[in-house]
Amino acid sequence: MTAAVAPSTRRMALLLAGLAMFGPFSIDTIFPAFPQLAQRLAVDEVAVQQTISVYLLFYGLMSLAHGPLSDAWGRKRVILGGLVIFVGASVGCALSTDLTTLLAFRALQGLSAGVGMIVGRAVIRDLYHGHDAQRLMSQVSMLFGIAPAIAPIIGGWILLSGAGWPLIFWFLVVFALVLLAATARFLPETHPAEARVALSPRTLMRDYVRIGFNPRFLRLALAGSIGFGGIFLYISSAPAIVMQHLHLGEGGFAWLFIPTIGGMTTGSFLSGRMAGHSTPTRQVSLGFSLCAVSAVLNIGYVSLAPQFALPWAVMPIFLGGMGMALIFPILALAVLDMYPHQRGLASSLQAFVQLMISTVVAGVVSPLLHDSPLHLALGQAAFFAAGFVFWYWEHQRERASEAAGTAH
Repeated sequence: MTAAVAPSTRRMALLLAGLAMFGPFSIDTIFPAFPQLAQRLAVDEVAVQQTISVYLLFYGLMSLAHGPLSDAWGRKRVILGGLVIFVGASVGCALSTDLTTLLAFRALQGLSAGVGMIVGRAVIRDLYHGHDAQRLMSQVSMLFGIAPAIAPIIGGWILLSGAGWPLIFWFLVVFALVLLAATARFLPETHPAEARVALSPRTLMRDYVRIGFNPRFLRLALAGSIGFGGIFLYISSAPAIVMQHLHLGEGGFAWLFIPTIGGMTTGSFLSGRMAGHSTPTRQVSLGFSLCAVSAVLNIGYVSLAPQFALPWAVMPIFLGGMGMALIFPILALAVLDMYPHQRGLASSLQAFVQLMISTVVAGVVSPLLHDSPLHLALGQAAFFAAGFVFWYWEHQRERASEAAGTAH
């Protein structure tokens, strides 16, 4: 299949970025509402943190199904179905009057929210190959990267307007309805009936095991997912960083998210420009180098500065975001290229690995480290280092394989 069946690349990038956005919007728009949620629902803020953990847990679990469903039923049908469920779940969140009900509908949001990002990656690879696929993946990542920056800002504005926290979920309802209309109108079906794979639980389980335990898949997936954990640690710790350490109010989340996502957007732009002009290995090496510089500057600042303060407290995070944005498109496409006939399933497993790591970061690591800026900086450095180890392992295996092939 060629790019000729697609609408314009710009329209495709905007639509796929929008579909990927409603996942992070579901996480980040409610950050400014944590204190209000705790007060209105009569729980502590640690309990409110579970609105993120529950969402990510079910997001990750369902990520195993989105791709195979799209391999069997078609990409567009599965995306539309996920959007419809997300709209209903968001309405349920807005009408919740206790934490238990809210968590139940947050779980339903999680079950549906991953469909845009996971199936969207398969759509890109259905339509494009090589450098064209990298360019579109980078454009989508650049636009997608804006979501975590503007989502808490929008959430803060909604609260500052005097509206209560339910209006945040009504905003998500409207956003999802716009995406539903745009998808129905503009997204082509990129996975034709003759290319679809019938759903068989036994075959599906066998393929999950075969792909999920493939050593190369694990090295590539863990390199990107653990590395991104260094960024997500700061995203999931945003309420503590902004309100506790920087002493800012509900409208202050931009100070953390704009440099974080600004770095990711810049890195995604550079990745698109580097497509066809730089080798994947060189691009990933540059990305991890930027992550290393970010970690060193971050630890140095929080260790030596007398007070955790703007703007220096958030500047190193810009470099980390840029580095991960250079790394991710290369690793994501490498995984999809391993299984050209099961791209949906491969994308699902890759997303599952990332979401399970993010769930642990949000539910376990962040609560353990967010009380100390130094602990957060050390945690971020550890995630970056572990991600690099897995990538370096894969790189060395590739070199050894190429050397063996040359010898023969």
